[in-house]
Amino acid sequence: MAPPSSSSRPPLPPSSWLILGSIPRVSATAGGGDASLALTAPPGVSILNVSQRVFPEAASPHHFPFVLATDPSGLLLLQANLSRPPSRQILEGPASQGVYWKLSTSRYFVLDATAAPGTAFHLPDPEPPNTILHQALLGLLVSPGGGGHYMVAELQPIIGADKATLLCFSTEVGEWVEKRVHYPLPPRPLVPIGVVAHHGRLWWVDLSWGVINCDPFADKPVLGFVPFPPGSVLKCREGWGVTDKYRYVGVSDGKLRFVDTYARSSADAPKVAVWTLADPDSTEWTLEQEATFAEIWGDKSYKATRLPKEMPVLALIHPKNPCVVYFFLETQLFGVDVRTRKVVDCKPYGLVAPPTCYLASRFVRAWELPHPLPAGMLNWCKGIKAKKAKARPPHQPSPGDYHLVGHTRQTFVG
Repeated sequence: MAPPSSSSRPPLPPSSWLILGSIPRVSATAGGGDASLALTAPPGVSILNVSQRVFPEAASPHHFPFVLATDPSGLLLLQANLSRPPSRQILEGPASQGVYWKLSTSRYFVLDATAAPGTAFHLPDPEPPNTILHQALLGLLVSPGGGGHYMVAELQPIIGADKATLLCFSTEVGEWVEKRVHYPLPPRPLVPIGVVAHHGRLWWVDLSWGVINCDPFADKPVLGFVPFPPGSVLKCREGWGVTDKYRYVGVSDGKLRFVDTYARSSADAPKVAVWTLADPDSTEWTLEQEATFAEIWGDKSYKATRLPKEMPVLALIHPKNPCVVYFFLETQLFGVDVRTRKVVDCKPYGLVAPPTCYLASRFVRAWELPHPLPAGMLNWCKGIKAKKAKARPPHQPSPGDYHLVGHTRQTFVG
């Protein structure tokens, strides 16, 4: 199947948006396509449905389809890794080697939500010795030249070295190519959580440290790094495995935003802060909004939800209104206007997975849609009856459940 292309479609005007669950349901799709989606208005969560051609085995907490990135053009980047018998693998580096056990077969798709029926392009595997190393370092960017073309690119840093690789698949080229780049960060392990497309660049997010950005379409890409504001950069391994419960980076009102609810000390009053990167070339964040949860809990709009006065899990920021931030608590997804301290939305979220004890910001995506919606797999509905995930006692989760799969290369210089 050829890569999805929008070359025959006219330019699309500004779009509406939805909250997309990152984990799809696997079942037969309407019209026999690879994917379908019945839309529901935020704060309801829309659930993607993918066919068994895309994911031909039973989903489990270790192997499940997962939306890595969304784009307003209607494209989705999907990981659909399948289980396989363990095999010992060598992870090559310029000055060292590592060994790991490979437990899955990597499979990645680009879905075109505007095509009827929904189509999925299975990205080819890179030619050996190249390989995709980490799903959270893989991003999707539409070509600035238009014509329906796009690029999927993975940043492959070598921790401790001053060089990195951009592994790029462009529909204009039709194959994976390597681009060598200077790596500007000091020797510290990268903790990737996802990739954001903004202003013609990809932005690789490490919620403990900051964001790396570059234009992968450039002949000679240059990596830039923007650390989080002073006092917000965590120590190496601080908050390991939980940062995306309390932090989020995304685009709202055309600017990159950093939302932070992480408390570095039990003595700190729980609060939410919204920081803004004024323009893509800025190197400093500006504090735009801030409120304590005590102020939010004390407002009558929060009392009307009947939710407890407990620290919620951060979900996302409204892609149009940077004052509004969404949170998970119990079975509800609710939006707060941080400026006024008022709850503006509240509704059961109804995700396919994971259970409540695993919830984090990576399990939902704010997706701006093509508008008006073209004929395709997108159809509005009154709501989606998603199977509610069952919570498990806190002692049962294991670190490997609903995790992001990947490896980073290390070397030791000097």
